[in-house]
Amino acid sequence: MPQTHRFLRLVLHILFFLSGIVTVLIGQVLPMFARHFSLSDLQVSYFFPAQFAGSIAGTYFTSRFARRNNYLAASIIGGVLMVAGILLMNVDLFSVCLIGFLINGIGIGMTLPSINMLVLELNPERSASALSILNFCWGVGAIVCKPFVDLFSTPESIGATTVILAFPILIASLLLLFVNRDFETIHQTTAGADDGETTPIWRQPIAWLIALFNLIHVGFESGIGGWLTTYTGRLEGEPLVHWVSPTLLYFLFFVIGRGAAPVLFRFLNENKMLLLGLGLVLLGMVVVLSAGTVLGLSVGATIAGFGTSWIFPTNVSRFYKTFGPSASRRSSPLFIAGTIGAAGSTWLIGFISDRTGSLNSGMYVLIISVILLIVLQIGLGARANRQAA
Repeated sequence: MPQTHRFLRLVLHILFFLSGIVTVLIGQVLPMFARHFSLSDLQVSYFFPAQFAGSIAGTYFTSRFARRNNYLAASIIGGVLMVAGILLMNVDLFSVCLIGFLINGIGIGMTLPSINMLVLELNPERSASALSILNFCWGVGAIVCKPFVDLFSTPESIGATTVILAFPILIASLLLLFVNRDFETIHQTTAGADDGETTPIWRQPIAWLIALFNLIHVGFESGIGGWLTTYTGRLEGEPLVHWVSPTLLYFLFFVIGRGAAPVLFRFLNENKMLLLGLGLVLLGMVVVLSAGTVLGLSVGATIAGFGTSWIFPTNVSRFYKTFGPSASRRSSPLFIAGTIGAAGSTWLIGFISDRTGSLNSGMYVLIISVILLIVLQIGLGARANRQAA
């Protein structure tokens, strides 16, 4: 393995870990913004469409870089934009903070898919395990985000948090400038191999059903990840250990579930795994919405986090298996659908909460989402069984 590739892998994994913190940062800082700007739940929900609209734009920009075989440049630009976005969150103007979340979203939308593709191309013989390790790094970042914010923030300011986070992201992004780009020949070879594939993916209803599944599920993940910290503040009681919050438990068991999934796949196929995960998520959400204390909420968040962990990658795997390897270069609608779902779900929770005066009512968006996913999965599973027969 060339030394350049080892260095590149290390930097990419560090940047992906940091991007995990940045991605879920929104849910941890919203209670502070709500107090600082005296915002209603509806006004708080505006931050989510701002960040996710940026993510859609970032995903589009990444597709343009992909055509020029330049995921490395997209990763660098995305990292710099994340730095700019999180630093703008310190400006004492509501509108500027919204712009900060928008810019942060563009950075996330460029960085995450670009790094996934770079790692995929650097590990053509062991792509599945390499991507699992990479996304494990993201999950660790998501886990440490809440304690990180609690440690370095005050009720009045997140300045120290954003500066401490921005500095290593900027350094990691700039280090990518010094990486030799000879690995791009791998990308060019892969692109050439795909040129002969002409499967009309987005003319087939099954593609849009899989995209709809992604829209609803990513909406669920973003909704619970974005609002769980705020929802925790509305309940009575404290967790058994102060820093072990429901949010931390959700992301902790989300990562644990990613590790347990390969073992479960030895006994269950993709369709059964998806139904198992959705069943656990439904159970967890029933506990979450019926919990009257933080301790009960922690139990529900733990179950939901474990159940949802393998759903997204399994659905993406279903898309690739359905349409073949060339689907990776025509999957933009799949990921854009997920981002739209994230923006819609997080906003709708705030909208309903504002209209009813109860965040608990808004959180019912999540349990309805899980029920829709179960119905959709039963239909997709039945179709797969008919084809197999």
